[in-house]
Amino acid sequence: MNVLDWLKILVLGIVEGITEWLPISSTGHMILVDAFWKTENHPVLTADFMKMFTVVIQFGAILAVVVLYFRKLWPFHTKRLRAGHSWFAEQSDDKFVGGIQRFCDNYCYMDKIVLWLKIAVSCLPAIIIGLPLDDWMDEHLYNPVVVALMLILYGVAFLFIERYNKRRKPRINALSRLTWKDAALIGIFQVLALVPGTSRSGATILGGILIGASRGVAAEYTFFLAIPVMFGASLLKIVKFGFGFTGTQLAVLLLGMAVAFAVSVAAIKFLMNYIKKHDFSVFGWYRIALGVIVLICAAWLL
Repeated sequence: MNVLDWLKILVLGIVEGITEWLPISSTGHMILVDAFWKTENHPVLTADFMKMFTVVIQFGAILAVVVLYFRKLWPFHTKRLRAGHSWFAEQSDDKFVGGIQRFCDNYCYMDKIVLWLKIAVSCLPAIIIGLPLDDWMDEHLYNPVVVALMLILYGVAFLFIERYNKRRKPRINALSRLTWKDAALIGIFQVLALVPGTSRSGATILGGILIGASRGVAAEYTFFLAIPVMFGASLLKIVKFGFGFTGTQLAVLLLGMAVAFAVSVAAIKFLMNYIKKHDFSVFGWYRIALGVIVLICAAWLL
């Protein structure tokens, strides 16, 4: 690999780290970079490897969420930190059930476990619909034209929904206020992000806002929801590609993930500070502008 090849990997890592958490479609941007910076017939950056790389690189972005929000997400503690009350209204007489209750009281933050169960509920629609269609979507949807159309469509949606949302007060101002129904509805919105260019974070943030969540809650829940979704998607792509990486391909993958991790930390902090004073309209305008530019370029290249 030459210097330009390594530079492309650095650029892809930076693009992933920025766009994964901003509602502008990371997969869409990765496809666009790969389409306009082609490495055809490359002995290392093969077409199959790059399809896998653009998904698995997201694992670096996942680690950024785990590091930044570890205290909010880790559901276990030592017995010394046991709450002064039981999480359960009644202790079961059954030996097995009672043992589970005692373990939960002594070692678990049950509110965090409930949060993870809600995240699992949100993941189900994407798993049920996404797994059977994965190969078909790879073949038919992963191209610049589809990305451009989705960028424009959801850019317009952001503008309309933000205008609509200005007349409402959020009913969900904390993650603990999210109900099981809310979790399921956000999961349905996440299915929309199976189409590249939509943006997983964009779809779930829009869904969260529409069901009454504040921007902060919608963004944080989106970050947490990314952990199992992106881990599962990465694992699926690795299994399909096979574990026969060359040494150079493994180095490429690790470099991309490391860059994505570092940039993601900064991007997440930026977004959470930004939405304290601003709405998501600017991202809507960005999506529309980029989508139009991509369509013009695609038409010119054709």
